[in-house]
This record gives sequence, structure tokens and C-alpha cells, in this order.
Amino acid sequence: MIRTILIDDEPLSREIIKSYLKKFPTVEVMAECQDGFEGVKSIQEHQPDLIFLDIQMPKINGFEMLELVNPVPHVIFITAFDEYALRAFEANAIDYLLKPVSEDRLEKALKKFLAKFPQPEAPLQEFLETVSQSNTLVNRIVVKTGNKVKIIPVHEIQYLEADDDFVKIVTHEGSFLKNRTMAYYEKVLDPQQFVRVHRSYIVHLSQITKIEPYQKETHLAILRTGQQIPVSKTGYARLKTILGI
Repeated sequence: MIRTILIDDEPLSREIIKSYLKKFPTVEVMAECQDGFEGVKSIQEHQPDLIFLDIQMPKINGFEMLELVNPVPHVIFITAFDEYALRAFEANAIDYLLKPVSEDRLEKALKKFLAKFPQPEAPLQEFLETVSQSNTLVNRIVVKTGNKVKIIPVHEIQYLEADDDFVKIVTHEGSFLKNRTMAYYEKVLDPQQFVRVHRSYIVHLSQITKIEPYQKETHLAILRTGQQIPVSKTGYARLKTILGI
């Protein structure tokens, strides 16, 4: 039996998918969710093999929701994304359904999945990186703390710090770990607001109160909180360019 969950904020869309799935007796709908928050909880509870996931939802979108789930189930996306994003889906062998969903199209996507189940089609993390970097700069970061989901507006970030295989995002409320890379955040954060001053640090420019010489050709960036952030030679050159000094 294939365990699946429908995650879509439109009740009619979920009803249509459910009606189409009745042709597949080996597919069982374990739950329905109307937003990404419910989706995270439901995936943790039911551990589905497959989810039908809307991308454009209130609160958090489908991509942000997937970043909070581990392990990640197989995904058939439901989307109204443009052609550029659809090429990203195809390149990573993850199927998608364009709204309004037709029965023939869903049947094709599901048969494609069933033919390969339980083997994964492609690393989903690689797919998420591809799609994220094809979009505009991010204005928020979604993190998971225990059983809760927190949305961090980027203007609240003081700095980011590399922490083994994670990135530590530091705000006035504390620090939060995200399973991303510093290189990723260097690409998706506004370069007029965030500067990578060191291989292990990206700093929000508004938080810097002064820059002091340190050892050899390195410096320290002193933040409003008093935190001292190391600044490499390359990072100092970036800062001087951005700050016009």
C-alpha cells in the first residue's frame, strides 16, 4: 500500500485529486492538509511514501515546508509556476501537475512514480537548491525549533555562522540551525544588506558599529550586540566596497 498525503490550501483541488486517486486501490490517502504547518506535522505523524504538494500556499510555501521535513517523502508537485521552474522540475526528474489538474495528467504522474517506487528519483535537496537559486532574493527564512515552525524575516538576522554541516542563523531571539550552506545564503541574501566577511560568517551590514584591526591583515567587525566577528582580508575588501571606505 502506498501511503500518501494531500497538502493544498484549496479544498476543491484536494477533492479532485482524491477522486482521481480512487482508480488506484494501492494508494491510500492518510491525511489532508490546508497549509505547510499542517503538512509538517502530518508527515511526521504518518511517514507517507508520497505527498501531493501545492507550492503556492499561505504561511509557508511548499519548498519551505520541505526544508523542515526529514526524511523527505517522494513528491508530486501541484503548481502554477512558470516555464523556467518547470524545466527545473524536469531536470531533476520530480513530476508536477499544473492547475487545473486533469485526470490523465495525474494518472501519468502517478504511474511514473509507481514504476520507480520505492527507489528515489533524484536527491530532493539538490532540486530545492536548484529551484531556490532560480528565484529572487529571499526575504525570510523558515526554521524548525522542536515541534514549532518559525518564520524569520531577514531584517531580523544579525549574522549567519557556519556550524559543521549547518548554518547558524542569529537573531535577537537566539540562534537557529538550518541545513543549508554558507554559499547558498551568500547567493540568496541581498548583497546590499548582507556581506560574507569570512568563510564562516555572513553579517547584516546594519548590525556593524565599527571595524577594528586585528592580527596581520585581518579585522574584527563589532556588532550592536557587542559580538565580535572575524573579518578576513577578502571580507574586508568586500566591506570597503559596499561601505564606500
